[in-house]
Amino acid sequence: MTRESNFKRKAVHQPEPTPDLQRRALLRGAVGLGIAAAGGLLALPAQAQELEVGQPAPQLVLHTLDGQNIATRDLLGQVVIATFWATWCDPCREELPLLSAYAAHHAQQGLHVLGFSLDGPEDLPKVKQVAASLSFPVGLLGNPWAGDYGRIWRIPVSFVIDRQGRLADNGWDDAKPAWTKQRLQLVVNPLLLRTS
Repeated sequence: MTRESNFKRKAVHQPEPTPDLQRRALLRGAVGLGIAAAGGLLALPAQAQELEVGQPAPQLVLHTLDGQNIATRDLLGQVVIATFWATWCDPCREELPLLSAYAAHHAQQGLHVLGFSLDGPEDLPKVKQVAASLSFPVGLLGNPWAGDYGRIWRIPVSFVIDRQGRLADNGWDDAKPAWTKQRLQLVVNPLLLRTS
């Protein structure tokens, strides 16, 4: 036997894949793509990247607990605070009475507060109980997405719209977004003094 014959390789026979094996491979690939796509969806920005103070504020519509629809575009000429809260959020529950008193005191100056609750329909009795003590309309948001304001991932958070319909305060930019008396005076009072 020659040295060459000792090193001859045997051909390895690979069986043809069965339809069952092909299906499994396709399913594994599809599942992998699905997981990758879901990961991409989950990676969407949690907050709106296009919000700019001084630019037109994105539209919001509050569907109130008593069946009204209040659109921010219908409140041009007014100063609007859109506030997002929930009954289970302690900082929200602390700021709501302050915001309610401020709204009542400044209503004659053209201030409107719209309260968007992130509570689910199962918590409607709790929301109604809180709303009964507030001077401004409240509605359920329905899901955590608030249009061009992005996913409401942190509460409380508020956005202020001036009389011309421009974003005057972007709640995502506030390190401490809960309203205080001082913050209301600093952010909202100057807007109320402007008539145009």
